[in-house]
Amino acid sequence: MASATGIPQEHPQTIEAREDEPLLGRRGDVVQRESDYILYNLFTGTASLAQFGIWIIAILVWSGIFSHELMLFSAHPLLNSFGLLLQVQAALILQPTVTPQQKLKGTRIHYAIQAVSVAAFITALIVIEVNKGNHQRFTSPHGVMGLVTYILIIVQATGGVIQYFIPVKVLGSEDNGKRLYKYHRLSGYVLLVLELATVAAATRTTFNLAVLAIPLWAVIVGAVLVISGVGSRVKKHKLGL
Repeated sequence: MASATGIPQEHPQTIEAREDEPLLGRRGDVVQRESDYILYNLFTGTASLAQFGIWIIAILVWSGIFSHELMLFSAHPLLNSFGLLLQVQAALILQPTVTPQQKLKGTRIHYAIQAVSVAAFITALIVIEVNKGNHQRFTSPHGVMGLVTYILIIVQATGGVIQYFIPVKVLGSEDNGKRLYKYHRLSGYVLLVLELATVAAATRTTFNLAVLAIPLWAVIVGAVLVISGVGSRVKKHKLGL
């Protein structure tokens, strides 16, 4: 359709379709249909790719831990991998939502999953602190990255709660909270990459090299699958692009 100036104009439905189109893949692969149960969002489109990747990482960690004698430290990687597994589910279930009803339900499930995830991460932090005792800390890249990751997880969770549940009290209005949604989404994706990198760094620690022997290449394969699966379902307009 052309305007009076002769410049072609796009049909509103075309514009909407492009806004819902993910960065990679087809729009139809990632949009929740009215007839679909919300749990389908965990597997539609490239979500299966992300699921395959995160379960590779989880199984690698769990099999490595449970194949050796359990100790206090064992809870640290178990809880961290469990928290990471939940974070991927929280992202996948919310991404394809379109209608206000879907978004409301998806957001509530997202926050419920994330609450358990954050609790797992905080418990993992407490475990490693108790386990370290008087020993020196932050002697490896994994230790430094882990601390940064824990801090950002808490900041991310706090920001999400504020902007969605109590924006009026803290930010002055609901609109101010909604303006932060795109930053919350973007920082969440960046945080996911950092978490995966921290897991990869854990394979180079003395304990893993001497005891668990979880291969770095396998963790990297899992991480690439997670990033590809989740990243392919990112909708550009939700990031303000």
